[in-house]
Amino acid sequence: MTVTSAGVLLYRTDDAGVLQLWLVHMGGPFWARKDEAAWSIPKGEYAEGEDPYAAALREFEEEIGAPPPAVEYELLGEFRQPSRKLITVYAAEVSEDVTFVESNTFELEWPPRSGKFQQFPEVDDARWFPASVAETKLVKGQRPIVRALRLRRP
Repeated sequence: MTVTSAGVLLYRTDDAGVLQLWLVHMGGPFWARKDEAAWSIPKGEYAEGEDPYAAALREFEEEIGAPPPAVEYELLGEFRQPSRKLITVYAAEVSEDVTFVESNTFELEWPPRSGKFQQFPEVDDARWFPASVAETKLVKGQRPIVRALRLRRP
């Protein structure tokens, strides 16, 4: 069975005409000291039969701590990850600023095999990046999302 995820890619154009993307840094000890290839679009898994668009909006709010902007979203596409997970991405251009508040958390045994369980945020940072920088910040499997957005924009 294919694992499915849905996410939101917010973008804007700055005053210099540079395309910028809103990305989140993955939380938890594995990603703590990583920057390159350690960022993602806000996304999360959804169950079979669940509406991927509704899931994308829900996951944005869970990971950012604020509702997604009330703008028009368009289906950007489905992107197969190296893990075989399939991500459905909805893109929207925003003019307002977006602020990271706080993410929901997950529990993990840390350090491994220690018997101690700790809570970690799913996301520990979120910010705007120029699209050219975003391509190196994103995990490798999500880089085609940036290329798809560039092809869609006039």
